[in-house]
Amino acid sequence: MDPRPNLQREHVRRGFSISHQKVVLEIDFSGSLWGYTEITIVPTSKELKTIYLNSRQCTIQSVAVAGHQADFTHFDSLININMGVPSEAHDCHRHPELKRKLYTALQEGDEGELAIALPKEVPLKQSGHVSSSTVFSEAATPEPQTPGVQSVPEFAPITINIVYSLRNPVDGFEFVLPTDAYPYRVPHAYTTPSSPDSARCWVPCVDNLWEKCTWEFEFVVPRYLEERDPGQDEEDQTDAIPTLVICSGDLVEQVAHPYSSNKTIFLFSQTVLTSVQHIAFAAGPFHLHTIPPDNVADDVSGATQPLMYAFCLPGHENLLPTTTASLRQAMSFYSSEFGSYPFGSFKVVFVDQLPTQRLDSSTLSIVSNDMLHGDDAIEQALETRHTLAHALACQWAGINILPKNWSDTWLVNGLALYITGLFLRRLFGNNEYRFRLKKDMQRVLELDIGAMPPICQPQVLEPPDAATLPFLNLKSPLVLHILDRRLGKSGTSLGLSRVLPKLFLSAMSGEMQNNALSTHAFLRLCRKVSGVDPRSFAEQWIYGSGCPSFGFSATFNRKKMAVEITMRQDAPAYKAMENNEVSKALMKPVPFFEGQMTIRIHEADGTPYEHVLDIKTPFKRYEVPFNTKYKRVRRNTKRYLARQAVAQAAADGDAEAAEAMGMIDMGFGLEIWEKEQERENWKVADWTEEDEGTMSGATYEWIRMDADFEWIAYIKFDQPDFMWVSQLQRDRDVVAQLEAIYALAEKPTAIVSSTLTKTVLVSNYFFRIRSEAALALVSCAIRKLDFLGLFHLFKLFLRYCYDPEDANQDLFVHTYVPKPNEFSDFGEYFVRKNLINAISRVRFENGKSPSVVRQFLIDQLRYNDNTANPYSDGYYICTIIAAAASATVSIAPPERGELLPSEVRNEQTAEDIELLKQSVIEVDRYRSMDRLIPSTHNCVTIAALEFHMVLGVAGLIPNHPRVSFPLTREGNYTQVRVAAFDGLFLTKWYTPSIMRYVFAVMANDSSRVVRRHVARTACHSLVLLAQMGEMKSSLKETESLLIEEDGTLPEKAKETKKSELDAMIKVLRKDREVGKNEVLREFLMPIALASDIDQEVRWCLLKLADLLIRPIEETPPTVKIHIPSTPVIDVTPQIPAPKVPTKAVRTIKSGGPPPKSPLTSLNVPTKLRLHASPAPDPVPQTPATPRGETRKNVAFTAPPPLTVSKNKVKPSRPPKTTQTLYTKPTHLSKAQSGGMPVTDLRVCRNALKKLKANKSAFIFNQPVDPIRDHAPNYFDVIKNPMDLSTMGAKLEEGMYKDRVAFAADFRLMISNAKLYNTAGSYVHNEAINLEIFFEKQWLIINKTLEIVSNNNKAQMATVDAAPPAPPRNLPPIPKAFPSPSPAAAPPVRPTIKLKVGSQTKVETPAPPAKPRPRKIKSPVPPSVPPNVEQAPLDAPPPPYVDDGSHDILQEVLAIEREQDEMRHRHTAEKERDKQPVNGISGKRKKIDAHSEDDILALATPSKKERPSPPGPSSSAVSKVKLVVPSTSSRVITSSTSKQSPPSIPSSVLNPASSHKPKKDKVVEVHADTPRVSLKGKEKELPSATVPVPTPPPQKSKSSPGATPINEKKCRDLMKILNKLPEAGIFSRPVDPIADGCPTYLEEIAHPMDFGTIMIKLGQNKYVTMEDFAKDVELVFSNCRQFNPPGTFPITCTDVCEKVFKKEWVKALEKKLSWVEKRGLLGVMTALVKDPISWVFREPVDPVLLGIPTYFDVIPKKNARDLRTIRQKLEADKHDAVEAFTADIDLMLDNAITFNGLESEVGQIAVSFRSKFNEMMESWKFGSSKKRKDGEKGTPQPTKKAKLS
Repeated sequence: MDPRPNLQREHVRRGFSISHQKVVLEIDFSGSLWGYTEITIVPTSKELKTIYLNSRQCTIQSVAVAGHQADFTHFDSLININMGVPSEAHDCHRHPELKRKLYTALQEGDEGELAIALPKEVPLKQSGHVSSSTVFSEAATPEPQTPGVQSVPEFAPITINIVYSLRNPVDGFEFVLPTDAYPYRVPHAYTTPSSPDSARCWVPCVDNLWEKCTWEFEFVVPRYLEERDPGQDEEDQTDAIPTLVICSGDLVEQVAHPYSSNKTIFLFSQTVLTSVQHIAFAAGPFHLHTIPPDNVADDVSGATQPLMYAFCLPGHENLLPTTTASLRQAMSFYSSEFGSYPFGSFKVVFVDQLPTQRLDSSTLSIVSNDMLHGDDAIEQALETRHTLAHALACQWAGINILPKNWSDTWLVNGLALYITGLFLRRLFGNNEYRFRLKKDMQRVLELDIGAMPPICQPQVLEPPDAATLPFLNLKSPLVLHILDRRLGKSGTSLGLSRVLPKLFLSAMSGEMQNNALSTHAFLRLCRKVSGVDPRSFAEQWIYGSGCPSFGFSATFNRKKMAVEITMRQDAPAYKAMENNEVSKALMKPVPFFEGQMTIRIHEADGTPYEHVLDIKTPFKRYEVPFNTKYKRVRRNTKRYLARQAVAQAAADGDAEAAEAMGMIDMGFGLEIWEKEQERENWKVADWTEEDEGTMSGATYEWIRMDADFEWIAYIKFDQPDFMWVSQLQRDRDVVAQLEAIYALAEKPTAIVSSTLTKTVLVSNYFFRIRSEAALALVSCAIRKLDFLGLFHLFKLFLRYCYDPEDANQDLFVHTYVPKPNEFSDFGEYFVRKNLINAISRVRFENGKSPSVVRQFLIDQLRYNDNTANPYSDGYYICTIIAAAASATVSIAPPERGELLPSEVRNEQTAEDIELLKQSVIEVDRYRSMDRLIPSTHNCVTIAALEFHMVLGVAGLIPNHPRVSFPLTREGNYTQVRVAAFDGLFLTKWYTPSIMRYVFAVMANDSSRVVRRHVARTACHSLVLLAQMGEMKSSLKETESLLIEEDGTLPEKAKETKKSELDAMIKVLRKDREVGKNEVLREFLMPIALASDIDQEVRWCLLKLADLLIRPIEETPPTVKIHIPSTPVIDVTPQIPAPKVPTKAVRTIKSGGPPPKSPLTSLNVPTKLRLHASPAPDPVPQTPATPRGETRKNVAFTAPPPLTVSKNKVKPSRPPKTTQTLYTKPTHLSKAQSGGMPVTDLRVCRNALKKLKANKSAFIFNQPVDPIRDHAPNYFDVIKNPMDLSTMGAKLEEGMYKDRVAFAADFRLMISNAKLYNTAGSYVHNEAINLEIFFEKQWLIINKTLEIVSNNNKAQMATVDAAPPAPPRNLPPIPKAFPSPSPAAAPPVRPTIKLKVGSQTKVETPAPPAKPRPRKIKSPVPPSVPPNVEQAPLDAPPPPYVDDGSHDILQEVLAIEREQDEMRHRHTAEKERDKQPVNGISGKRKKIDAHSEDDILALATPSKKERPSPPGPSSSAVSKVKLVVPSTSSRVITSSTSKQSPPSIPSSVLNPASSHKPKKDKVVEVHADTPRVSLKGKEKELPSATVPVPTPPPQKSKSSPGATPINEKKCRDLMKILNKLPEAGIFSRPVDPIADGCPTYLEEIAHPMDFGTIMIKLGQNKYVTMEDFAKDVELVFSNCRQFNPPGTFPITCTDVCEKVFKKEWVKALEKKLSWVEKRGLLGVMTALVKDPISWVFREPVDPVLLGIPTYFDVIPKKNARDLRTIRQKLEADKHDAVEAFTADIDLMLDNAITFNGLESEVGQIAVSFRSKFNEMMESWKFGSSKKRKDGEKGTPQPTKKAKLS
């Protein structure tokens, strides 16, 4: 939307303007509305091809242009925000990306979500030209130009018909329907201002404030919403309430539906040009109240007065006349003062659940039900009259007159508020008007000190910020008020009273262009009418920010007979930005305000003389001439006696004397000031003789600064207190009286207390002044005056109570029993309330209120009697409750500092505790009464909740959520729920259960008001709780810093404040219960991404994420130019599909790159699944990863004993080939239930995702709806319909057995589209485009899978000739999936293809190969390149394909070294393991690729093994760990074997040696025995052939792969568990008797609990971490075994187990030690210095090196270089030495893969590998000490050797 709406330019840019729009809608009150809109556009350009309209949420069925069906695209970018797959999208650290995408979506929506192609059948016919003599410019107001008459072509109008529907709208339209919580709610619906673009959410339109047109509406609604008896007559339905529709415009007629007697049609018409943003309507069973016209002399019948109606829901009709009583007065006032009403009628509708107080539209205001009130209301009546008067004023300024630019918003809003104030002056009186002005001015002065911008900023092209809009609305009418005062004094007119009628008349007559008013035009009109140039005024008060601060002092110069007035002016806003040039440029603070100020000197004879001070400098001394030639009149003069006589006559009832009192002060004639006895009872103080002398010597009574209220300024004026007393008593202006009260409150004396008391007593004072005087008496309630102010307050309130029996009763011990309430005198009512507030503010020096005050407030609650009062006392009770809370809490700040950083003093005495208890009892009593007899809007309940909230925050009562939580639920009044949430958020609401509830409310609550309030308050409360010390924070340094810098370094205040803020955010993010809260991280992003989330809630959630969650590092976003979508196909060239190579499924790369995720393999044991088919599958399959699991490393364990098989296998006879080796996978995802391989599933999902993202796919995304899509015979033609969403559902339901079936369904969908739609049609063409795109992608997919399949076949052929690899003596690793017994094994030996890292594992069975003894062939060079992971479409095949087993071999050797070292460390094991083992003989030998393949055959898991808890991974590199059990393992125990296993050829037992030149014994076996397949990465050893002793079963502590115990981590983990509320039942052993479970010890053989675990930790009974984990898991398994599902203990178990699993992973996390890291960095430094490394030092730049296809061969994620590896090493991204080594190997393999082994680079890589291996061996074996036992993970040396 163009913020500078030059409409001619805007129409040319858009290509059309709108002249008329018709909307026809049917509303069914179940959450749906449907119909069509007809938009009549006038083209402004012959180039118009596409029409862009705004439409969100709506479902567009069809579009017709001039009767011809048109092609269109509809894309709502705000709903279609894509953050990737759910697992990635829900990453809470990506919240900045979501925010950026939201901004982008909002920007894209400005151009128009609905694009309509102009059909070829609709030509643009030019009908003439429109001449324009006005040249539109960029200036705020165009100036008339005589030359340059422009001619704009005009075309014939075109009508666009859009059929659409809306279901359960989120924004723009609200359905209020009965629910289970609110069963009696009356169903109704209305347009709602839920978002700035709410108009486009319910009707397609041009959503622009300045785009106006005429309107026509037709609404179809049910005649009655109640269920009617079909047999009941029409006449009997008298109690049924008909459904009404109230809409902007005028009602034309209401007719019955022609086809349905149960429906009614309402027709409205709006003939005044109106923006769509000012269109609203409401529908429901409303009660109608016609507001009668005024009975004025000129129009007795009221025929010329606009019609006015009020509507409300059933049940509120008796409140409607009272609520709207003042509306007709307002209409008459505005019409007479500012011109006739610009529309035909005015309606006001009261609805439920409106998110704002009011929604103003043309002729209609939708107002919240909270504004309704009855005859017994007092406060609510004042607020409602103000609200409705402002709603009506907005019809003149805000609806009819618009701001020309966004920067002119202040003027339109200010005009509406200004004329509202003028009406309230007529309604409430001038005193109320001026009092409110003064209060508003004080609020502006508090805010406008540098933080607020100017009210008009022409350079800002955006709408006013929501944070500054309230300030703008506050200051704008005040600026207009002082402008009115200055124009009236300086000019020849009467101020704005002459300007505004001309302004509104120009809008009515059409003189104002588009009725858009600019600041420039307004000021020019002011100058024209008044003759005063307002430019200086505008620069200071409109275009500048800040307000002046004046200091005045006055002295009388007797020689010159003049008063010398000294003036000094400061600009606080300018001072705040004095050193910040950027802020000064943006905020434009005014350094000095110029102008004239009127002062009024009341001279000695009482005559006021006005003088004008011309302020042109910041400091000046003025000499004001003095007129009176004699001194002040003394009290003993005749004048004084005359005043007293007149006052006495007035007191006796003389009316003339009472009028004369206007010339005498307002205190004379008061009984207590005239009778001596009463004066003593009231402790009235008199002036002393010294004071009398001073008063006699004064030459004037008092002086008033800015007497005419011409400045918004803080004025400090020093004059004696007797002058202020004179001003208070004798000046009739309420502003003067208010200033005097404020000045006297700063000078607490007995005289001041008496004067203020007299002010409260005298009813001639305006009641607001009396209330302010009562509050000012608090300043006199101090010990210095013996609490005289408190005495006077009690004495004043005693008038409303029963008199004490003793006239001399001490008021400080008196029990104040109030008389029955009588609120008929509104003035006395407000004075009484303020007396209570004042009494509650009295404090001792220690900050506590006197106990008599608290007892007084308790008595008022206890003895309140409202039985005979015609008015409600709800708000009065609220005042007492709030006062009681205020009086109970001490105002002394808590003593916190270095000595007491967190302790707060608490000096609660027994009396304090008793009074607190009584207060709580009384408040709870009223809360219970309010539940039975509700007060207005349940205000008493709200006050009671706030009472508990204040006392809870102060620490006087337990601050527990249970007080507020029940009232937050649906079913309570909305404002009660809001208050209850406020209380809840000041407790520890971030516990998981409450936070989960809070997020559920944000997402799903039926009330938008509650959802938004909860979201906003969640952000605010965390900062408050952190500031209040509720969260653990280490702000000690900040506090000490503040103590040291106290008053010494003020210039560092901002830095200190910023550091405090940063520290607070750090505390919140690191807090385990807040920033690390799992519920927060689990639900924040899913809720923010929900399509039905409220926009404000979404932004609040993102603010919460900014506060609590550290964002991930992102690459800077690329700059994209958004081109709106267009359905015009004849101008859009065909873009060929890009040839992007798809990512092929990777085969094994065991030595591949390390995973990018920092997670280790400790999460979940990897489950390897093998296919059940005996024939090899050309496509490798991957098991589906269960949700919530993270698969990283592949870990296998030793196989179980050979006794698992029941069938015996003879050693000399191989198994039958018909039997299968593989087991059926135990876990299949639903998508694979039809037999689809994992690879096929993955490629189908990717293909479907790309299809849906294609621009031609939107019409194929959903099934065809014959009604919606206007294809009634579709199912007659198409027998097998298909669409992309159905394909996606079938894919996820497992209804495809392979990818071929998936492709067949796609081709069926395309053929359906071609069959039903004629050639050349839009759908037919889009189907062809989508088909071309799919076939290209499908070809790439098939070729990629072919390459993978061929590679697998080649590898399997190599396996046939490969000799078997020997078993290794390696430690066991945690168990994997079960595998079949040897008996079921066919002669085929599988080759397992593992895709490791973050990818899913892939297995491919190999063809059968009969093992035979062979000699080891000569090895290949160690630098054989690995397999290329991704084959591009047109790239040549790599020169060498490695199956990845080379890296597996290196891993085997590394693990073998680990076993050797562990044998040295475990002496006991070494002694037991002295028998011959599967070792090696001779020096280290190399193995070729054929023998390496045999190692892969050992990686098949055995059948009967059960999964066990994951053990620690020895490396972060996702490599396959090949593990062979030691001879002590139970696998080869002869006692457990029931068959004679086959022997193993001796040649098999000749493996490659380890790096150490150690010789082990060789076990001889029979060479002719078929080999038994082992599934745990090792070969089973036949017990019959190999003599192995059977050791006793070993405990877990002897397992070489176990993790040694870390007691600190275990204790920390237990502390976390014990903090959980659900952990209480596990804290001690189960007592069968006390806990009521006598059979517990019979069912549970091994009881365990957290307390016992802690005892065992203390007694050092755990040797490994696994032992500890088993006991914790035993607690959970025992609980599940004994308790049935769904019970409370099971729930506690689930919660505790979830936390344990999460924390257990953290407890086992590993990274390189400091010594290892330092050593590897030394290796890196030496490598970089070596000249041979020059090729690998920097990342490959394909452009610079001229190799553009590099990343086609080597994927970017696998690219490595020395700089990248060093960065990873420094960033601790390697958790083991092997991970570092794997990165180096990957770098070298990449070089060989791309360049070839024989190339120069290939040879350098080979040399580099040798050099690197030498350095690593030198580093590893150069250490003098072995790694300590306490270190876990991969065995690494603790010191590195010096590198040569």
